[in-house]
Amino acid sequence: MRRLGNSEIEVSGIAWGMWRLAENGRTGSDAAKLVRAALDAGINFLDTADIYGFNGVGGFGDAEALLGEVLAAEPTLRSRMVLASKGGIMPPLPYDQSAAYLSSAIDASLQRLKTGTIDLYQIHRPDILAHPQEVARTLDDAVQAGKIRTLGASNCTTHQIAALNQFLGHKLVATQPEISPLRITCFESGELDQAMMMGLTPLAWSPLGGGRLANPESARDKAVAAELDRVAGEQGVSRSVAAYSWLMAHPAGIIPIVGSQQPARIAEAVDAYKVRWSRQDWYTVLVAARGERLP
Repeated sequence: MRRLGNSEIEVSGIAWGMWRLAENGRTGSDAAKLVRAALDAGINFLDTADIYGFNGVGGFGDAEALLGEVLAAEPTLRSRMVLASKGGIMPPLPYDQSAAYLSSAIDASLQRLKTGTIDLYQIHRPDILAHPQEVARTLDDAVQAGKIRTLGASNCTTHQIAALNQFLGHKLVATQPEISPLRITCFESGELDQAMMMGLTPLAWSPLGGGRLANPESARDKAVAAELDRVAGEQGVSRSVAAYSWLMAHPAGIIPIVGSQQPARIAEAVDAYKVRWSRQDWYTVLVAARGERLP
């Protein structure tokens, strides 16, 4: 367990994500099994968003609503989890963080989730037409009203994070970029350096490269998979677990968000805690991902 940013909230070093929870006709009973699998494995950090479940035509809010069914049926589960959600995307518009929309989106998420408070609420993607001061005022008001405990930003640039944080009274505690052994730009773009400087917890979405690590096709993907397999074999874990642990070895304290919707795979993820990386092995994976030697 560790602190979420500079807050008093304690979270597991691995999170479980629900962007695919509403797929394949899952019921509340199906969702409950997955939630329990995460919690029973010691993963108390659960991540969702209002856009999860949207298929381009319908389904907006479905993942939140499904989790809400679980919490309504088993209210005691709520106290075992740190619940994160996101908002600010409104189909068919790309993004909307106007005060009116963002405030209504927060209320709608609370209603779907059937909870009084969201532990971590994140701006999902930046709305270029929204002034960060307006966004900050809306978020601060929601914290003040007890609707949200802490704040974060997902898929934002370092400058967008800094601008939003400047106007916030309740400062950011988390950032959620895409990070994986196949998506390493944040290691050199300053995103993780900023997170360490500001005390933000980085939450890595798609830590397995959108499934490409499981089924590598390009020469680069195969090279990264091979290096992960070597370390995985030496330490008795799967390639996926090695990938999670590779991210977790970074000093910024990256929390990978496990996207599997299979109970066994969710439980397996905690094996990442026991993997130890030497600098030589860690950099070997990085070099394979870069496709060229380090300078």
